[in-house]
Amino acid sequence: MRDLAPRPLVQVRDLKMHFPIYSGLLRRHSGNVKAVDGVSFDIIEGETLGLVGESGCGKSTCGRAILRLYDITGGSITIDGAEIGTLSQHSLRPLRPRMQMVFQDPQASLNPRMTVQSIIQEPLDEHTTMSTAEKREKVFELMDAVGLNRRFASRYPHAFSGGQRQRIGIARALALNPRFIVCDEPIAALDVSIQAQVVNLLEDLQEQFGLTYLFISHDLSMVRHIATRVAVMYLGKVVELAPREPIYAEPLHPYTQALLSAVPEPDPSLDARDERIILQGDVPSPANPPKGCNFCTRCPKVMEICKQTEPDFIELMPGRFVACHLYTKTNETAGATAAHEVKEHQQGE
Repeated sequence: MRDLAPRPLVQVRDLKMHFPIYSGLLRRHSGNVKAVDGVSFDIIEGETLGLVGESGCGKSTCGRAILRLYDITGGSITIDGAEIGTLSQHSLRPLRPRMQMVFQDPQASLNPRMTVQSIIQEPLDEHTTMSTAEKREKVFELMDAVGLNRRFASRYPHAFSGGQRQRIGIARALALNPRFIVCDEPIAALDVSIQAQVVNLLEDLQEQFGLTYLFISHDLSMVRHIATRVAVMYLGKVVELAPREPIYAEPLHPYTQALLSAVPEPDPSLDARDERIILQGDVPSPANPPKGCNFCTRCPKVMEICKQTEPDFIELMPGRFVACHLYTKTNETAGATAAHEVKEHQQGE
């Protein structure tokens, strides 16, 4: 397996993406939907960072904001050494080839009036000065790379299955030789029988082209298969970030524990988990998040401080970050005990 370079390719600091709410007859600005509210993480060159959480937590918005498909509200985004958070869309154009996206719904993201060749070739038309023959050959090479027959180049998207359409979308994303790709739930709209094929294709392409992925998904089993590290998101904030195996073996944040308790284990003899954690209540509105910790209204381990003070996102152990008062200095005894228990568990393994 290829060694991972230690330097971060992507650095996100205090990223905020707020959408304004206008109300009344005069359409006055009455508030904001805080879709992403202070997210920070790094993505190391060559790795896959899995971003997970339930629907509506801000995962897809975060991915699109990192690629500057939106003009962000605040924070900084550095990709391959270039700070892009404050650049205008015009200034971003020369940087677009190094960062691309694979969208969730392949049918909606492909122009039904364009052939496969035109779809894959469009980035080459916009960003390169290649000749027509060179573009055609590049399209054929990309079709080969994603497992599409070259004879299908003149067909339209409606003639393909969901999995084949997603392969077209992946080929289009690879056209400009990007270094960083955001995969926004790329398997959510596909049949279960096809999902593994697409994920295996993404892994093969990562090895072949040296790609770095942000893999957004709500499928925790698939994230465990493909991700190097995992970030757990809840109501616009990252609540836990850790390498894959530690976070699945010993989740720290109560929300992560609840999420992982819901992952089904196909083999009953291997299912030695505790009873499933059922969260009470609904997810609060991102337009009016609770005071203190965002998770305090549903947390089974809620304390009084959780309802008043927002927890800091701290590095509890090397590479393991968590935002929870159980582990902060304001509750040193509980935090030290929990950290000691996790350490003992890891040593026991």
